[in-house]
Amino acid sequence: MTEEIHRRNMPLNRDSMVEVANELRAMHAPWHIVEQLYLQARQSGKNCIIESIRTPGEVEMLRKKENFYLFAVDAEPQIRYTRIQGRMNETDNITYATFLENEKREMASDDPNKQNILKCVEMADFRINNNNGLNELFEQLDQILKKIEHGRK
Repeated sequence: MTEEIHRRNMPLNRDSMVEVANELRAMHAPWHIVEQLYLQARQSGKNCIIESIRTPGEVEMLRKKENFYLFAVDAEPQIRYTRIQGRMNETDNITYATFLENEKREMASDDPNKQNILKCVEMADFRINNNNGLNELFEQLDQILKKIEHGRK
């Protein structure tokens, strides 16, 4: 994605990422980006995690693959904002108000080529609350992995 943004001489920020992603989905298919990531993952020959699933079409495409599980990981907005500020990524240099506006824009859409995070969360096999640090996160993941190991959702 960042390569395409640079190729277009666009600023590397969330707005550019959303714009380019939506255009690529509209040109190819709602699942186009995730399909490319899936193909890269398959070529690696290893177990992989594809993050930032944003559209129901992406979920539906991945559901057709073997051993796919969708995890919805969430935390309170202020916690997520503090965490993105801590990672000091170029695309995350925004105010809290802008962060909330971006989130609102990406939560729901009737356009299959645009972000609909709420619907993706509804489609998740497992939901993880990530408000309380790594120990609790790892505990939840351990429980989920045990369920997967025993063939349960």
